[in-house]
Amino acid sequence: MTRRLARESYARWPHAPDDAETSPGPFTEPWSQSIPSLVGAQARASPDALAVTGGGGRLTYRELEAGADRLARRLRRLGVGPDMVVGLCLKSSPAMVVGALGILKAGGSYLPLDPAYPRERLADILDDAKPPVLVSANRMAERLPQGGWTLINLGPDGAAGSADEPQRPFVQVAPENLAYVIYTSGSTGRPKGVQITHGGLLNLVRWHGRVFAVRPWDRATQIASIGFDAAVWEVWPYLAAGASVHIPDDGIRKEPEALRDWLVSERITVTFVSTPMAERMIALAWPFTDLRLMLTGADTLHRYPPADLPFELVNNYGPTESTVVASSGVVSSHGSTERLPPIGWPIDNTEIYILDERLEPVPSGRPGELHIGGTGLARGYLNRPELTAQKFIPHPFSARPGARLYKTGDLARRLPDGQIAFLGRIDEQVKIRGYRIEPAEIVAALNAHPAVRESFVAAREIAGDKRLVAYIVPVVGLRPTHGALRNFLGERLPDYMLPATFVPVERLPLNASGKVDRDALPAPDAATSLRDDESVAPRTPAEERVAEMVARLLGVDRVSVKDNFFMLGGHSLLATQLITRLREVFSVEVDLRTLFDRPTVAGLAAEIERLVVEKLDAMQEEEAERILKRPFGDLPGS
Repeated sequence: MTRRLARESYARWPHAPDDAETSPGPFTEPWSQSIPSLVGAQARASPDALAVTGGGGRLTYRELEAGADRLARRLRRLGVGPDMVVGLCLKSSPAMVVGALGILKAGGSYLPLDPAYPRERLADILDDAKPPVLVSANRMAERLPQGGWTLINLGPDGAAGSADEPQRPFVQVAPENLAYVIYTSGSTGRPKGVQITHGGLLNLVRWHGRVFAVRPWDRATQIASIGFDAAVWEVWPYLAAGASVHIPDDGIRKEPEALRDWLVSERITVTFVSTPMAERMIALAWPFTDLRLMLTGADTLHRYPPADLPFELVNNYGPTESTVVASSGVVSSHGSTERLPPIGWPIDNTEIYILDERLEPVPSGRPGELHIGGTGLARGYLNRPELTAQKFIPHPFSARPGARLYKTGDLARRLPDGQIAFLGRIDEQVKIRGYRIEPAEIVAALNAHPAVRESFVAAREIAGDKRLVAYIVPVVGLRPTHGALRNFLGERLPDYMLPATFVPVERLPLNASGKVDRDALPAPDAATSLRDDESVAPRTPAEERVAEMVARLLGVDRVSVKDNFFMLGGHSLLATQLITRLREVFSVEVDLRTLFDRPTVAGLAAEIERLVVEKLDAMQEEEAERILKRPFGDLPGS
């Protein structure tokens, strides 16, 4: 019964917003078409139109087609054909586009390799994929490991081979043939190659052209690294429609203000930027611009666009295993700040199910693991049949032979309008003192603080205890205090979700995929973390000993006598340990209520001194004198 309802509920979901602009454009040709045939049709229709520019070159459609043809002829002579993997190691440039198109024309599937990868990672990928041919450039030779492949070097304009070689090289491919293989990081540390088919790529291109109404006069961008699958999305939908692709310099693509100015000056109409960059850019002031769409994805979006943003922000979701995009939706400027922006509706010919551990659909609004089915699914992982079988499972709701679902490992829930709310990675769920916590929910609340521009929350081991640490990028000119942020979050989140430490950073470091690089974030300590006031050193023996115990228990180098135990990351379990230790050291009956009423070192020390004096007053004179002669450091239990 539940499986029948799942099929019916999916059928009712919109695959795109009702008001999405649609038009046949160049995407009405039969499914036998491929990317090379679509680009070739544009080259014949408008040979002198600009195809790709930037990165050291500029190519018209005629020049792009000719360069790809020449490369394809060389590849065909080397035996390249359907389902054969060919390495492509080039920076973002017209030559990179020529290389990818030439490989596709020869019937092969291209393996994008970022020249910026460490040599060891390049070696690992090439050793696993074992491409017989590697397309690169002379200047990349020293970065490439040695191997048994034939190396073809392209010039800056993609030139390879002579122009007078006979016959067109185009090879007809089937939807199930491979278009590209792209490597992603594996949970074991070993990269895994995802095999994407022509059918999946063509579905992405056709959907994109239809929903975003791509036309020859559009000017799109190619910003993502070649090793990030978003680069696939930045190129083929536009070249298939006769539009032009523009590549910014390296120094521009990493700076929000510089990238904004470049988008405006280049009269860009559609761009893709990673989620952290999009959040920074929508916060900027924008002059008049031709930009009509900013597409984003690759990480959790935490901010809604301002009402005066002069273009639409489109949030997209999709693991590499589902051909870049599985769901998409325009983000409204009127969204509720109480929840994260949704990730939209499933794209064309894509199914999304939210299931429990028994693969049963969860009720609408309840969280579950997001599963994807449909045309965009990858063939599987290259040379990893066991992992393929583990992640690509038989489709429990389909009668079609061989139908599969991909287990994303992502947590999501369905919203009343059919959109999907992304809740984070299941394996990134944090369990603190028995509570399961979604860091993205904390980030959403933290970003609503007027002094916080963006943030990231992670769990880290501190003094043998797992604590929540919030990294914040403050608004320029503002520096919130620890207490202000804790109080702000305390009005919106339960106590167990409050970060123990707040670490200000100039910017959140990003990896090559545009996601926050956790390993590059600084470790929280007394020097890097926000405090409430300037540090005040202990002034009495009691304050000195209490401060020492609190610092040791919380795993920090030092504490100020004005620091609040709970705002430093203390919680009820640690509070109990501290009370026990205070009783042992000072030989007085300190209760837990005292710590809640007087949570600072100064407050605790003052109460302990009061209790000691009270105890001494009740003693006989000789016994009191004997105790008073001993320093606190020599008290029982020290």
